[in-house]
Amino acid sequence: MNERYRSEVTAGPGGVMTDEVGTVTGDLTVVTEVAGGQAAVRVQYTGAEEWYVATGSPLPVSAGRGEGIHEAVVAMIRHGAPEGVAQATG
Repeated sequence: MNERYRSEVTAGPGGVMTDEVGTVTGDLTVVTEVAGGQAAVRVQYTGAEEWYVATGSPLPVSAGRGEGIHEAVVAMIRHGAPEGVAQATG
């Protein structure tokens, strides 16, 4: 079963690193999609069309922990994730 979580967050100091465009800052939408034991994390400027992969994604996730991983990623971005989200644990 696939899971999908979505949150709005203002990135903390240093923003969040992405694979495509480097650091993004400001008001962001964060989506975590869980499937096959991995959590893919993407971010976009709130209201924009383009999505970017958060550096460090996908993250390993055990069954039933998708929401915890998403919450950890959002908290990390809220505090600043200038090196990406690889250290997020749910």
